[in-house]
Amino acid sequence: GKDRIIFATKEDHETPSSAELVADDPDDPYEEQGLILPSGDINWNCPCLGGMASGPCGEQFKSAFSCFHYSTEEIKGSDCVDQFRAMQECMQKYPDLYPQEDENDEKSSKDLEAASMEASAAKEEKESS
Repeated sequence: GKDRIIFATKEDHETPSSAELVADDPDDPYEEQGLILPSGDINWNCPCLGGMASGPCGEQFKSAFSCFHYSTEEIKGSDCVDQFRAMQECMQKYPDLYPQEDENDEKSSKDLEAASMEASAAKEEKESS
């Protein structure tokens, strides 16, 4: 397997360590880089995403978040309503993993939905003019 067990004797601990510290490699793809990588891509491994990029709704989250991140609309993300709706519908199927908090949270969910509808209406209005 990937794990290896090494036993150290009392004698091993009596001699100074010969371990060398290696400087951090700025190009290490596994090093925490923050949410946006130097290339401008999204770092799906960033702990700041709280694991949302994995799990049963990970693909829907990635789709919605990518759409928002790369959106060039005047109202950023207004072209992503369908992706966010799909993500929300997925999350509602897994209440144990994505708990809906108290009434205030339901209010925020409704606010998000209202904002999405407004953005969608604004987009349609913009397209028709």
